[in-house]
Amino acid sequence: MAVAVGCVPRNVGRIVCRRVAQWQSAAFTWQRRGFNSFRAYHPLNRSTSIRSGNRAAVSRNLAAAFCLLFTAGLLAGCSGAPAPADVAARKPAAEAGEYVIGSGDTLSVFVYQSPELSEGGVAVRPDGRISIPLVQDIRAAGLTAPELAKRIELRLKKYVKDPNVTVIVRSFVGPFDRQIRVIGQAAEPEAIPYRDGMSLLDVVIATKGLTKFAAGNSAFVIRRLPDGKQEKIHVRLDSLLNDGDMSQNIQMRPGDTLVIPETWF
Repeated sequence: MAVAVGCVPRNVGRIVCRRVAQWQSAAFTWQRRGFNSFRAYHPLNRSTSIRSGNRAAVSRNLAAAFCLLFTAGLLAGCSGAPAPADVAARKPAAEAGEYVIGSGDTLSVFVYQSPELSEGGVAVRPDGRISIPLVQDIRAAGLTAPELAKRIELRLKKYVKDPNVTVIVRSFVGPFDRQIRVIGQAAEPEAIPYRDGMSLLDVVIATKGLTKFAAGNSAFVIRRLPDGKQEKIHVRLDSLLNDGDMSQNIQMRPGDTLVIPETWF
C-alpha cells in the first residue's frame, strides 16, 4: 500500500520509537508482576490462563500491536489531505491549461455511426450556445471540448443508444475573459485569443507593432490576480523591439491588457 509521505511529520520516527519503548517497558512490567493487571482486562482470562513460558512472546506481540495502532492513527490523520493528483483533477479547466470554448468559436460535432447527427461546422453563438440535430440550445461557452461532448451524449441518450460524441474546435476566439487586449498606440489595437506560451513579443507582432507616436518604454501590462486585484507591470517595448532586450519579453497570461501610451514629443 502506497502512503503519501509528505504529510508525516519529520520527527515521526523519534515519536514511534519512544512510544514503542514505553509500551515494551509496560509489557515487561506486566510480565514481572505476573500479568495481573493485564489479566484483569483480558476477555479470556476468566476461562484460560497465560503460561509463564509465553509471557515474553505476548509482551512482544502486545508492543507490536500498540505500534501498529499508533501508526494507523497517524496515517488516518494524514488521509484527510488530498493527494496532489486529486487537487489537480479538481482544478478548473482554465487553470489546468485546457482550451475553453468561447463565443465565436467554430466546432465540429461528430456522433459515432450517426452521420445524420454530426455537424462539420457549428458556430458558437453570442449567447454561448450551439444547436445540432436533436440537441437544441446547449451551452458550449465556458466548457472544454470533452466536457461539451459529455453533455451532448447525455442529451442524445433519449434518442440514441450509447452515443459516442467527439467535439473538435476548428477555429477559436476564446472566452472574453481569456483574451489579451491591446489598446493605445498599437498599429492595430485589438483583442487577441490567448495561446499557450504567448509572450509580449508575440502580442506586439500580432498587432503589427507600434505607431510613430507610441511611447514604447512607458507601456505596461494590467493583470488580474486570483484575489480580484490588479497588478501593473511596466515593460519597455522600445528596448525590446529596437535593442533586442529580451528581458522585457514577459510571458502573457489570459485576460492581460497591454496599454501603450502616446508620447508627449
